[in-house]
Amino acid sequence: MPDYRRVYRPGGTYFFTINLLQRAGSDLLVRHINTLRFAVRSVKTRHPFLVHAWVVLPDHLHCVIELPTGDTDFSTRLRLIKIEFSKSLPKTEWRSKVRLKRGERGIWQRRFWEHLIKDEADYRAHMDYVHINPVKHGLVSRVCDWPFSTFHYLVKQGVYPGDWAGGYEDGVAYDD
Repeated sequence: MPDYRRVYRPGGTYFFTINLLQRAGSDLLVRHINTLRFAVRSVKTRHPFLVHAWVVLPDHLHCVIELPTGDTDFSTRLRLIKIEFSKSLPKTEWRSKVRLKRGERGIWQRRFWEHLIKDEADYRAHMDYVHINPVKHGLVSRVCDWPFSTFHYLVKQGVYPGDWAGGYEDGVAYDD
């Protein structure tokens, strides 16, 4: 069994990646974007957190969130978002015998990737990574063309210029 070691910092800012269980060819998250948005808002009202960046792709999402002062419980927030989203969808996905026995849905991978943001340079790198992701995955050629991202809000706030990372014009390919 893997030994997952999470880093818990009260009031910490974290980067997360959350994947669907069956990623290949799935568009579940963007097809049900309003359901996902509702789940995030619902959890946020009961377990507050600050969203710095968020992008939803067809089969996974990335976010940078900040916990309230003194709070370290990001796992409950992510678990509840996944549960609320899943409960809102009809049970049409294939589920293994183990998942059936445990009463689990077959929508999300059980785990998630988490990274504690260490400093301003780390913060900026992860903010950029979140927003470049639709371009990196070939979903759009310009960041501003992907609708399911906080990029648009951050442009209005003056954090990013509207033409930031427009594509591969500079000859740089963005790899995993």
